[in-house]
Amino acid sequence: METNSLDWRYTVMPAVFTWLKESKSGSIEIDLDATQKYASGILKVKGKGGSKMGGLVGSGTLGENSYLTSEQRLSLLKALSEVAKEYNVPLISGAAAENKEELVKIVEGLATVGVDTVMIMPPKTKELPSDEEMYAYYELAEATARGAGVTIMPYNNPDAAGYHALSTDLLLRIAILPNVTALKISTIDVSIIETMMLANKDLKVLAGVDTVTVHAGLAGASGGITGVGCIFPKASVTMQEYVTNGEWAKANKISQAMNSISYLDSKPLLLEYLKFAFGIHHNDVDGGLRTFGKKLTQQQIDDVRSRYTLTKERLEALGFD
Repeated sequence: METNSLDWRYTVMPAVFTWLKESKSGSIEIDLDATQKYASGILKVKGKGGSKMGGLVGSGTLGENSYLTSEQRLSLLKALSEVAKEYNVPLISGAAAENKEELVKIVEGLATVGVDTVMIMPPKTKELPSDEEMYAYYELAEATARGAGVTIMPYNNPDAAGYHALSTDLLLRIAILPNVTALKISTIDVSIIETMMLANKDLKVLAGVDTVTVHAGLAGASGGITGVGCIFPKASVTMQEYVTNGEWAKANKISQAMNSISYLDSKPLLLEYLKFAFGIHHNDVDGGLRTFGKKLTQQQIDDVRSRYTLTKERLEALGFD
């Protein structure tokens, strides 16, 4: 199997929500059928230029990854792998561990349920590892993934609490490991992307924050992983089409239209905010508020609703229904 054969250039991928339901006993559990249905609905949408989402990200931050047990996570990803196969796109999921031994087990487990690429977060340690320790962590992840028949996507999220930032020099070293298919860079500071592209023009970088899609494209990003694109997939895919074609003014119009809700993608409660907005969009407000995460206040609920409504109105004015 040629694990690095996928073309990750010029694409946007949805980080889908894990839909939940109330069981007969009153407990909250994963609704696999609804999760598959919504994921399928996103993947079938075409942009104005005819392209679709280029992958499916499951059990990420927006998929409530940190709240799921290993059993729940694998069950969820197995269900999403069926959707990814139906639409012939890669399935991506994240992995975060405190040490190399734990990471190996996670990567091997994800490979058994149909995951094609594992997003590798920096180690969850209190003290910052040295660059050599960090490199060894990713080197082992790459070797493990290669042995399991999958690829990895190193994930740098310097704006998120609890994860160590990877230096640009370290990212450049990691990027050329044979089984690294792309880098995910989640930050509003797109100069990181441009710095790396100037050093290696062949890098494939995916932006991870919705507010900077256009600027990340200008800096050299190949595409992005989106949360807002789950709610407004046609606009998100079309924006990436414009970015790919260098039609910056058109892309920026869509970005501006979505800014009100994209703003939430960089906030600590992005899962809760965007999941609720998704629920509004699909006339399932109660489902949108059902989460393993934090309960939103009425003020937060009203703010998300206002942002969703404003974004929808602006997109409709641009011809997106």
